[in-house]
Amino acid sequence: MSQSGDGDGRTQVSLAELIALRARVGRAKLASLVSRAARSGQQSSRLYGRGMDYAESRVYQAGDDVRRLDWRLTARSGKLHTKLFQEDREGSLLILVDTHASMHFGTRVRFKSVQAARLAACAAWYAVRAGERVGAMAFGQVDSLLRPIAGPRGALAVCGALAEWSTRTPAIRTESLTDALTRANRVQHGASRVLLISDGFCAETSARQRLLDLSRHATLSVLIVADALELALVPAGRYPLDHGGVRQDVVLQSERQRRDFQRAIGAGPAQLGELAKTVGLRCSTIDTLADPLDAVVSVLGARRSA
Repeated sequence: MSQSGDGDGRTQVSLAELIALRARVGRAKLASLVSRAARSGQQSSRLYGRGMDYAESRVYQAGDDVRRLDWRLTARSGKLHTKLFQEDREGSLLILVDTHASMHFGTRVRFKSVQAARLAACAAWYAVRAGERVGAMAFGQVDSLLRPIAGPRGALAVCGALAEWSTRTPAIRTESLTDALTRANRVQHGASRVLLISDGFCAETSARQRLLDLSRHATLSVLIVADALELALVPAGRYPLDHGGVRQDVVLQSERQRRDFQRAIGAGPAQLGELAKTVGLRCSTIDTLADPLDAVVSVLGARRSA
């Protein structure tokens, strides 16, 4: 597939489809955005960025603007600290997109990788419509970063990156979720929100601490992409599976066989879902058939209480 968008939208990402989602998002009712204030019960939004109103200070991270160092707290604590400011104009969303080999699988309509791209595109258009800057980071078989950009240009850049990432030759070494979250924590400077999109097969128990670390600096949400086979017990029968051009029939007759199969093939989504739950993150699971916008709104948007 080329970046011009000639993907079939089933096994390959279609750039044209990602761009067309702008109209779908534009017709949706825009919910009030979830912010750090929503979690802490404050009235004002705590979107950290370029605003001039001081919010708080945190330990210095590589890449922080040295002009924002909090010298008084640094002197008292003996460790470098950076001042954080309330955003006075716009927030910023960083989308983390899983590109591991397990994402290139699907039994209903499209691969998980294609659904993940649709989710990321919807999130980008949704954030831009809400006045946020938007960027994206690929991890897994692709290692790439698109820093947040304001306006429609930002969403278009994300769509283009998603299409381009889908054409890259996979790296020999892949990046675990733990390593990806560590990298995201280094590069998310200024991002008030982070959205993780993954099928969970790259998740390890060690990722829990990285999820906690990242959630301390930005509002972190999770969208788990799963195939229908990974979410529910399948009926008894013979199931043809194709992997790398090799076709194999899997025969599942007894309830035990079907439960063991579902437990094994659904281990990734279950693991990531449990991690998100223990950390207290807003999380939703979506299959390859579902409307991506509904899932995005479920984690990025929240209706105002009466």
